[in-house]
Amino acid sequence: MPAGRSGSGRWIRGYRRVPGGVPLFCFPHAGGAASYFHPWSASLAPGIEMLAVQYPGREDRAVEPCVTNIPDLADQIHAALRPSLPGTFAFFGHSMGAILAFEVARRIAREEGRGPAHLFVSGRPAPPRHRHRNLHRAGNPALIAELRSLGGTDPRILQDSEVLELILPVMRGDYTASETYRFEPGPPLSCDITAMTGDRDALNTTEDAAAWSAHTTGAFQLRVYPGGHFYLDDCRAQVLEVISSALAGSAASPY
Repeated sequence: MPAGRSGSGRWIRGYRRVPGGVPLFCFPHAGGAASYFHPWSASLAPGIEMLAVQYPGREDRAVEPCVTNIPDLADQIHAALRPSLPGTFAFFGHSMGAILAFEVARRIAREEGRGPAHLFVSGRPAPPRHRHRNLHRAGNPALIAELRSLGGTDPRILQDSEVLELILPVMRGDYTASETYRFEPGPPLSCDITAMTGDRDALNTTEDAAAWSAHTTGAFQLRVYPGGHFYLDDCRAQVLEVISSALAGSAASPY
């Protein structure tokens, strides 16, 4: 897949180009990769560009060490995006990706006085709500059990020792970043926020998701879907319809 915009280099994968369109930057979950969002590119509204963040340690960046804390990872993503962000853009993040999208948006707002037109946060409690878990310190069997319970990983992978040897270090690195994250209070964002969750997500209750409303002075909307932590696999069409509708009519500023 082609890399992203000029200046984004290793960090962004572009899955659908729309000249003058609104870029939607998607941030993967812990252990996830940019390619998770590739199937979305065919179903978004015509005026939306589909781009995804590629964290170190996976796919074509497999030889790079994982970044194991959220502030450093957010700083690096911000630095990669900053030179080429258009006037209008949007962020979507799932689970760990929701916190990263939020923290990158905060950095843009703090340093540039602007931010995304819309922030979509999925499958993650609003800060400072936090599940105090220490899976990043647990043995491999506990990590494998976690992956199995969340349902976002092909069960065949969880039975393949060679593949597990490759993915478990990435999972552990991402869980280290996600579980050790601590919210630093600051001004709320001004963009619209849509929070999404599954109605059976043990990691993100409806109340946890609704608490994202405290992080913006803009409009807030809560969407609850049937399913667990990876509800968006089964509810992809509904999720993309919400995103497409929210970004309809937006026009990107010239590059």
